Amino acid sequence: MLIAILFPLAGYVYLKMKSGSAVVMPRHYLPDSVANRTRNGKEYSDTVWHRLPDISLTNQLGNNVSWNDMRGKIVVADFFFTHCPTICPTMTQAMKMVQDGLKSPERVGDQDPNFVQFLSFSIDPERDSVPQLKKWNDRFQINPREWWLLTGDRKKIYDFSINELKLIAVSGGTIDSNFLHSDLFVLIDTNRYVRGYYHVVNPDRSIDTALLMRLSEDVVLLSLEKDPKRKFFLAGSMELILIVFVLAAIGLVLLFTFLKKDKPNHES
Repeated sequence: MLIAILFPLAGYVYLKMKSGSAVVMPRHYLPDSVANRTRNGKEYSDTVWHRLPDISLTNQLGNNVSWNDMRGKIVVADFFFTHCPTICPTMTQAMKMVQDGLKSPERVGDQDPNFVQFLSFSIDPERDSVPQLKKWNDRFQINPREWWLLTGDRKKIYDFSINELKLIAVSGGTIDSNFLHSDLFVLIDTNRYVRGYYHVVNPDRSIDTALLMRLSEDVVLLSLEKDPKRKFFLAGSMELILIVFVLAAIGLVLLFTFLKKDKPNHES
């Protein structure tokens, strides 16, 4: 009994020590405010991160979609337009590589990465109608269930790009010469907080595969991240629970041993 209990306990402690500080989660971006507080004589900084507002647009299937349709999903977003002669085709190919590389954790059935939603916002919505977006979809063999090409009100899209995602402020990579837009991919968590910016196009317009790999890894990490708003009532008590469990098991073993010794011998 002791071996059966101590073996998984030792494995848990070993993994805890080995990986406790090895995994680095994608950091938050875009703070709205920072409040300094003192607790028990120590100063703490509580950051309120910028939460992206809801936005309603039309996808390549002609459906009106919003953030409510992506509830609980991680989002990878970029900006493009279908008449783009420079970086947009490369960006779409890069996004396709990320989508194809991610798979559902389910062992059977649909293997599409249903925990992540890909969004490509058109910055030329006047020309990028639904039929035009459908052509782009077919050209790159996009899965429209997990990847939406979005069109709609131009002011709404530009406001979301500049004022909410701050793309112009954080840009610095390749910029298309016809329309001012960035080559950045933006990683957004399930709470609509920005968790990463990725320059996916090199200066020679090739795809930065190493950065795409990092993006894919960050998506997986966010899919495993616990929601801080939903705390398990035993969170942080696993070690104590295991110790109590082992002590109780030892007590049971000692009790059974004592009872066995005191058991009367009925043999004649």
